[in-house]
Amino acid sequence: MPAASTPLRIYHTEPSSRSNGPGWRAVIWLQGCTLGCPGCFNPETHPQPAGRIAGTDELAEWVLSLSGKIEGLTISGGEPLQQMNGLLPLLERIRAASNLSVVLFSGYTWGEIHKMPRSHQLLASIDVLLAGRYHSELRQARGLLGSKNKTVHFLTTRYSQADLDAVPEAEVILTDHGEIIFSGINPVKW
Repeated sequence: MPAASTPLRIYHTEPSSRSNGPGWRAVIWLQGCTLGCPGCFNPETHPQPAGRIAGTDELAEWVLSLSGKIEGLTISGGEPLQQMNGLLPLLERIRAASNLSVVLFSGYTWGEIHKMPRSHQLLASIDVLLAGRYHSELRQARGLLGSKNKTVHFLTTRYSQADLDAVPEAEVILTDHGEIIFSGINPVKW
C-alpha cells in the first residue's frame, strides 16, 4: 500500500506567474507563519487555521500537469519551512519527476535553515533560496528581494543574479474565476 500523501496548508496556488521567479512559474503560497515580520506584505498568509488543506500528491500532480507551460515552481508563504514535513516530499517529487526549477522564499536565515532537520535534503531540492526576515526599514523590492538584509543562495547553476533582476517586480493576474491577484516582490496595491 502506498504511503499517504502528506497534507500542506495552502493559502493560494497560481498556475502562471511571471513576477515570482524567472520565466513562467506555478506558485504555491503556503498558509501559516509565526515569524511576525513587521510590514510583511502577505499578512493574510499568517493565521495557522486559515487556508485549505491539500495533499502533496495532489499538489505534485497539479504542478507536473503544467510541465511544458511553465519553467518552474515557486514556493512562498506564509513560512514554507514551518511545513517541512509536507514541503520536502513535494519538492523531492517535483525534482524526481521533472526538469522544473524550484525557487523558495523563506523568512528564516541561511544559518537557521542549516540547523533544521533535513536541511540538506531541502537544499538539494531547490535551485534558488531567498532567505531572511523582511525588514521594512531596509525595503528594496527588486531582484526578488523584499529587503536588503535578505540573502540569495544559488544552489544550482540554473540561474544567476541577472535572471532574478530580470523578473518583473509586480503583476496583476486575472484568474479564471474573475479574481484579481496582485503579486510580485513589489505588488501593486489597490
